[in-house]
Amino acid sequence: MATLADVARRAGVSPATASRIISGSTKLVTDELRARVLRAVDELQYVPNAHAQLLARAQRTAVGVIVHDVSDPYFAEITRGLQQVATQHGRLVIICNSYRDPARELEYVELLRAQQVAAIVLAGSGYHDAAFTKALKGKLAAYTRTGGRVSVIGRHELPGDAVMPANEEGGYLAGVELFGGGHRKVGVIAGPRVLTTTTDRLAGLRRAAREFGRTLPARRIAYAGFDRDGGAEATAALLDSSPDLTAIVALNDSMAVGALTTLRERDIAVPGGISLIGFDDMPIARDVTPPLTTVRLPLTEMGARAMSLALDTDGDAARIEPAPATLIRRASSQPLTS
Repeated sequence: MATLADVARRAGVSPATASRIISGSTKLVTDELRARVLRAVDELQYVPNAHAQLLARAQRTAVGVIVHDVSDPYFAEITRGLQQVATQHGRLVIICNSYRDPARELEYVELLRAQQVAAIVLAGSGYHDAAFTKALKGKLAAYTRTGGRVSVIGRHELPGDAVMPANEEGGYLAGVELFGGGHRKVGVIAGPRVLTTTTDRLAGLRRAAREFGRTLPARRIAYAGFDRDGGAEATAALLDSSPDLTAIVALNDSMAVGALTTLRERDIAVPGGISLIGFDDMPIARDVTPPLTTVRLPLTEMGARAMSLALDTDGDAARIEPAPATLIRRASSQPLTS
């Protein structure tokens, strides 16, 4: 395989000159030199090292995105929006899955900094972990001092621009739908305790409960992973401990799908026996039976806005853009009739 040095020797120029011409540098060279180098590239079938070119360019062309798991429908929709904007700006997107492992997130920030990406987007939830947050702040500060930009999605105690989904308001809307419809015994399938997303959605449900003179006791909250299996297991635990529930709120739609499975296995009709509400309005929410009542967040738009903020170099002050929540009524919930 031909090397840059081989091309330079064939063209009769220095390796530095050959590199500038091949990489499309704006530094002026004569047409005759350019033609010799490009002819040598053709003759030797030289393939430039993309990684080396990336590091050599003054304009950083790649952006890094850290998500919890891109196979999760929530993050798949956000990533779609991120990539749409990145493509419009001619940027390569490097996607890193942390699988909700804080140590891995720290490693990815360090790796992306070493790759000299133009921006880093943290698309996952924030953590209730002071030591991790302090370490992450330090790594991001070192990155931004080199000219990198940072944006986040969700509630984080971090520097940079942010897109803030209305998680607390969404939880409130779900609570109003159920408590306002006469339900008193409502169970909650919550995500991991360490995530700010879980805390904020629960806070909205509790606000609605207070407003209607209801309670949301700890025994009616089951914490689990933000996925289908977690939802199925948490639903079983709730039904075993509180068999008189009339409604369940799942704090994301994947968990709600798992809840539907458990309810069907136990011959509990939805919504006749138990009303069920999800969260996020993922594409699958309208396709399950019955279609899910859920809280919609503009997931693709959130990703697009986060990438736009990351690539917009105007201004030094951190910007916060809200992403509203909307209740979408479908067939999985109804007011309590007795």
